[in-house]
Amino acid sequence: MYSPPPFSERTEGQKVLLGAVIPALVGGLAGWLVGVSAAAYWVVAILAGVGAFLGGLEHSDGWDAADRGFFGGVIYGTSLLLVHELIHDAAKVSLGSFPPFLVVVTALAGTLLSAAGGRVARMQRRRAAAVADPAPRGTPAR
Repeated sequence: MYSPPPFSERTEGQKVLLGAVIPALVGGLAGWLVGVSAAAYWVVAILAGVGAFLGGLEHSDGWDAADRGFFGGVIYGTSLLLVHELIHDAAKVSLGSFPPFLVVVTALAGTLLSAAGGRVARMQRRRAAAVADPAPRGTPAR
């Protein structure tokens, strides 16, 4: 299974790139695609969700990963709306009756997907530790 380096051990530049710049760029791409192609927009949105989940794998648990997912979702949604507004194309995808609410939706989605990734990473570490030390706790080793 995919085992990336822990986010906490990355350099500050890497943290900014992974936690803010990439969500902003992907959100900007999605904002442009809103006016170009619904299918392409949804492909990018799904890839962003996969990225949120994979980013969660870099954290110690779901709670730790949820913070990153929340802010990544806010950045993604905000840049999506800003780029779409700057381009002024007619949307091929519904942004809802109150488009700024999309930021809440993307923040929630990012939080949940990253938290799920963090939870999976924690379970993998526990499983790997159990394989490395198969003796149940409290049982003397032979």
